[in-house]
Amino acid sequence: MTRVAAIDCGTNSIRLLVADVHPDTGQLVDLDRRMTIVRLGQGVDRTGRLAPEALERTFAACRDYAAVIEEHGAERLRFVATSASRDAENRDDFVRGVRSILGVEPEVVSGDQEAEFSFTGATAELAGEERFAKPYLVVDIGGGSTEFVVGDDRVRAARSVDVGCVRMTERHLVRDGAVTDPPTDGQIAAMRADIEAALDLAERSVPLREARTLVGLAGSVTTVAAIALDLPAYDSAAIHHSRVSYDRVREITETLLRSTHAERAAVPSMHPGRVDVIGAGALVLLSIMERTGAVEVVVSEHDILDGIAFHTALRS
Repeated sequence: MTRVAAIDCGTNSIRLLVADVHPDTGQLVDLDRRMTIVRLGQGVDRTGRLAPEALERTFAACRDYAAVIEEHGAERLRFVATSASRDAENRDDFVRGVRSILGVEPEVVSGDQEAEFSFTGATAELAGEERFAKPYLVVDIGGGSTEFVVGDDRVRAARSVDVGCVRMTERHLVRDGAVTDPPTDGQIAAMRADIEAALDLAERSVPLREARTLVGLAGSVTTVAAIALDLPAYDSAAIHHSRVSYDRVREITETLLRSTHAERAAVPSMHPGRVDVIGAGALVLLSIMERTGAVEVVVSEHDILDGIAFHTALRS
């Protein structure tokens, strides 16, 4: 076993996994898994730059994670940064800050690399189970982008498009500096049109409709699953490999888009950092299911973070 630390820094959250990984079998044993909402992508779609306060929130989380990594004695550390830091003009400030705190160079990966990590993390456990038919379509709905990857035992096609829960919220649901609660029909229609255009783009290179199992990743999907399961609190074990029907996703999405901030915040399994963006994230998931004809989504708690850890263990 190789003890590794993997960090996934996205548009909305930064996550850490410290695990023992068997590089031959793919077995992964969690030692510490945590997530912090830092909203690194705050305003990036509008300004093209990472906000100073967003950088500081991210660096504070990195300092906390550095202590955890040292405590567990990880042999290798890999830091992968995704959509927000790809888009920002001042991403060098981000790189320097991470390097000074953690001692590693953050890898600002391409959308295709991000999709490959997500696919590996999400499907490693599914391969031996007949109830999950191949090929898989893995969709990772992040804050700034969504990754689509189709594959069976290997990746066949992948594409990243710029729709995510934070980007869609900031682009369509914010008026005068505040999120509209609830959004208007016009705002929802504009958001839906943006998502459909992104799906058109994804479908040019990824055969979305060929998949027999839709696997959904990341906070928007897992939160929808937690609501569908009517959990009294967020429960990763209950959510992992749960199945949510198309009808239930549609019902939950419509409810979230009609609700106020207070109503969403009162959902027992809702993370406070997702209250303002969950409606947009759920709509992305619903749109994907409608486009592909999926009757259900298989929800995975293992995603890009697990894929990063596995590939880190494989490195010489």
